[in-house]
Amino acid sequence: MSALLCRRSFTRGVFLVAGPGLLLPAAAQKAARGSSRPQNTQFGFDDVVERARDLSAIPFQGDGRRLPSELDRLDYDTYREIRFRSEKALFREVDGTFQMQLFHPGFIFKRPITINVIRDGVAPPILYSSSMFDYGSNHFVNHLPIDLGFAGLKLTYPLNELHKQDEVISFLGASYFRFLARKQRYGLSARALAISTGTQEPEEFPFFREFWVEQPKPRAQHVQIYALLDSVSVTGAYRFKVSPGPETTIDVEATLYARRPLRHFGLAPFTSMFFTGENDRKPTADFRPELHDSDGLLMCSGTGEWLWRPLLNPTTPRISNFLDSTPRGFGLMQRDRLFAHYEDLEAAYHLRPSYWVEPRGDWGAGSVELVELATPDETNDNIVAYWRPSAVLEAGQKLTVQYLLRAVMANPPLHSLGYVVNTFQSEAKSAGWRHPVDTGTHRFILDFAGGDLPYFMDTPESVEVDVKVSTGQVKRTFLVADPEVSGFRAGVDVGQGTDVRVFLRSGERQLTETWTMPWQDRTAVAATRAP
Repeated sequence: MSALLCRRSFTRGVFLVAGPGLLLPAAAQKAARGSSRPQNTQFGFDDVVERARDLSAIPFQGDGRRLPSELDRLDYDTYREIRFRSEKALFREVDGTFQMQLFHPGFIFKRPITINVIRDGVAPPILYSSSMFDYGSNHFVNHLPIDLGFAGLKLTYPLNELHKQDEVISFLGASYFRFLARKQRYGLSARALAISTGTQEPEEFPFFREFWVEQPKPRAQHVQIYALLDSVSVTGAYRFKVSPGPETTIDVEATLYARRPLRHFGLAPFTSMFFTGENDRKPTADFRPELHDSDGLLMCSGTGEWLWRPLLNPTTPRISNFLDSTPRGFGLMQRDRLFAHYEDLEAAYHLRPSYWVEPRGDWGAGSVELVELATPDETNDNIVAYWRPSAVLEAGQKLTVQYLLRAVMANPPLHSLGYVVNTFQSEAKSAGWRHPVDTGTHRFILDFAGGDLPYFMDTPESVEVDVKVSTGQVKRTFLVADPEVSGFRAGVDVGQGTDVRVFLRSGERQLTETWTMPWQDRTAVAATRAP
């Protein structure tokens, strides 16, 4: 099981960022940069795929070069003072909308990467210069080397105002990247690949060794980024077509080559934070009622069932698998958009994006895997979700996948069914209902809204609570119209350890998405742990 991902240090994975290709040993340089394509062929994604294939044929080569001591000693605050000068932004000379800025190596970003710009089919690297950066209060005794390289990149775009550049996507640390749609604030992160996440083995963090950014055409509405992925177990070529707007989308194509068998890996992974919410409150003196970047996992199965799983901050690591074949989509969502539920003017949790992935083609059999780790505060990313294929990617084997990423904001989300607005849990005797909670019984209270539910509010007797449990017993269910959400409030009492699934229906017609939650009787847990 991996450790928590510390948000104050950006991410644990950044420690694996490797150096640029020019810093590799000679054999690796040849594999990473050599090509059998004709010299007059314009550089494109096929070249990156070829480099990933050739690189996979040799053992993994790390980068032993260290940063200058002045950069290595930077802490979080001093590193943040180093800023790219906006007047030096690339693509400013193009009559267009996209601009590119670069991140400086230092702090935990210890191994610089190469960033190239593709112009007229040629892809020369960007040369480092200290004149690109404002170093704030930092004063370095020695001159920084001209081959220092960069830590990552970000693209800006007039996302919210026509004549103002806003950050729309950034790549910084391992294979992590974040992107925004209109009126959003950064929250969760996307990743290229997850390996051994949530297992007893040390988690492996693949990293982007090199980037190629196509110079956008005048007034372009999208930009393309290519990236070379490297790691102990796998190499890969990634293509990102970024289209900013009210809902920013990224078309992703990836070709992976396994160096050794990949038995536990995740495609299209997301990393987020859930500390406390209405369904999983922790004792805290904080004035803010809820603290989370995402509050639930949403999934559309290959059969078309929509599933909602509220997130938890568990006391011990918890892994949930949702078996499926040819999934239609999944994502980590921030469904609660009410400022009063957060009361945070600075963090603006109510404006955090939801990330949704739509697979292209047949992804075969596997599962959406959700990893939830315990966190003592909001500074740790403790939630990971991804698609885990059932098949092993054997050494030397190639895997190509395509998918669409979306940064979404609006509710109701992505489907026309009723959806879960609130999830509450109680073992109190009254529990806000006329029927008391029996001893040894756990009560879930669910608010459903949207879809066609308002149509049935005047005739609540025509709506039923459909409950299924994996083990244990359903003790009681309740249902009342809920005018506060223009829908219904359902209550479900269960006993003993069980996974619960609930939806509302009228006759044979399913009216809502399926809510699911794992629960285990605390007294039973204590009994199993007793000596």
